[in-house]
Parts: sequence; C-alpha cells; structure tokens
Amino acid sequence: MEWKLFADLAEIAGGKRVDVDAEPGETVGAALSALVEEHPGLGERIYDDSGDLREHINVLRNGANVHTEDGLETELDEGDELALFPPVSGG
Repeated sequence: MEWKLFADLAEIAGGKRVDVDAEPGETVGAALSALVEEHPGLGERIYDDSGDLREHINVLRNGANVHTEDGLETELDEGDELALFPPVSGG
C-alpha cells in the first residue's frame, strides 16, 4: 500500500510517497502502524502521549476522511489511495 504524505510529514519520512507492507483486508490503522514503524519520527508528530491519533491529523482513504467511515478500523481494498495530512493553515 502506498501513503501520500504532505507538508512536514513528507519531510520527516523523506518523501511524499511511501510504500508500506499492508494488504487489502487489513485496516487503515495497520497501514498507519506500518508507516510509523518504518519512519518512527512520524509517530511523535501524529500520535499524542496516550498513543492516540492527534485530533488535527487527517487520514484519508480514496479522498475521504476515515473518520466518516470506521476510523482507523476502516478496511483496505485493492487499489486504495491513502493520504496523511497535518493541520493546514494559511492566510
């Protein structure tokens, strides 16, 4: 599975696209864990002190925020596109 990373998350991981070992039928949370396992610096940025996903981090599957589905328990399908966004602000 491939993650698309944006802003400082891409900098931490060393690229805007990162492949992880996750298969259809697994969860978005498993794919996210695989990403953090390969790039531990991301964990500090996306998880709070309790190990929960920070409220302002957006996890998308096929362009939709997984919070509108089953959250990190959302099952992956073949060809899914995953994306991770930090908070975005601008003026």
